[in-house]
Amino acid sequence: MFKDALIRMVAGSGFNALTGQSLIMLVISFILLYFAIVRKFEPLLLLPIAFGMMLVNLPLGGLMDGADPNNPDSIGGVLYYLYQGVHFVIYPCLIFMGIGAMTDFGPLISRPSSLLMGAGAQFGISVAFIIATMLGFTSQEAGSIAIIGGADGPTAIFLTQRLAPHILAPVAIAAYSYMALIPLIQPPIMKLLTTEKERKIKMEPLREVSKTEKICFPIIVTILCVLILPSVAPLIGMLMLGNLFKESGVVERLSDTVQNALINIVTIFLGTTVGATAVGSRFLQPETLKIIILGLTAFCFSTIGGLIIGKVMCVLSGGKINPLIGSAGVSAVPMAARVSQVEGQKANKTNFLLMHAMGPNVAGVIGSAVAAGTLLSLFGSK
Repeated sequence: MFKDALIRMVAGSGFNALTGQSLIMLVISFILLYFAIVRKFEPLLLLPIAFGMMLVNLPLGGLMDGADPNNPDSIGGVLYYLYQGVHFVIYPCLIFMGIGAMTDFGPLISRPSSLLMGAGAQFGISVAFIIATMLGFTSQEAGSIAIIGGADGPTAIFLTQRLAPHILAPVAIAAYSYMALIPLIQPPIMKLLTTEKERKIKMEPLREVSKTEKICFPIIVTILCVLILPSVAPLIGMLMLGNLFKESGVVERLSDTVQNALINIVTIFLGTTVGATAVGSRFLQPETLKIIILGLTAFCFSTIGGLIIGKVMCVLSGGKINPLIGSAGVSAVPMAARVSQVEGQKANKTNFLLMHAMGPNVAGVIGSAVAAGTLLSLFGSK
């Protein structure tokens, strides 16, 4: 009796159901865990994504299985229910609310021309979209892949879930991975496209922005963006609501909750469930490698676009604008701005570009959301 029970237990164990695909996905999850824990590359994002990937590729766990309608005792897996926040694009919008509450739009308000650098840094989206369609991807898939160039994970998830949910795993993992690798990817491009003289440019301090301006900004931007492009309302609306919580000064408790507890909880749910979509049978396809390469292409060209606009503005300003801040036009806040600061100080130890780079950086957040709304309007289901 005991022997038979033991045989049944072994036969029903996950070890007996392991496949080559499962093992490959487990190795990939271990690599991502290494980057998150040992190398500390964006651990708040990569760690839950990697662990969710590991969980779903351990056979027979059933964490992403829905309830069996033919079995009244079936309840489904816990990650399946948490994933509904991704399915209905709730988590990305809540993340945007948290980003808004943690973001100071003062540098952008002080120098509105930063919007041009944020717009220029969306160049990679156009390049990747064209290449993706040439490679045979549908317009919906190409749009989802191209948005990786915005360097904005929540926006990539928002758009992909609406346009091409079957490629959500590789798009999300590529987007967050490249965000984490910004300190490695951007500096070589920045050095290639700028001269040492340009990198040494010291910028004058930004003007002080009044409280009234900071309160009016999210309201005005919301009205204009949503009237012009209604499909952008979920992202821009939540982003600016979070910022208004912060800048109004009358809802400190709400602002604190959004900046800390809420965004932390949503990040855990979002990262773990997105990672859990990376099942070996769907992830290990030739298209996945194409998506990852196209995502890197989009990201690099976005950095290039921002730098080119930065160089143009440097010339037009008579050498008063350091073009390095243009690379911060990708919307990875505040990582891209920190890279501009680091590279500027390497050229000139007295250079302090962080606040100047935050202008294009937050402009990039708005720009990537607008780009996503445009793609959704063009290629989304009516």
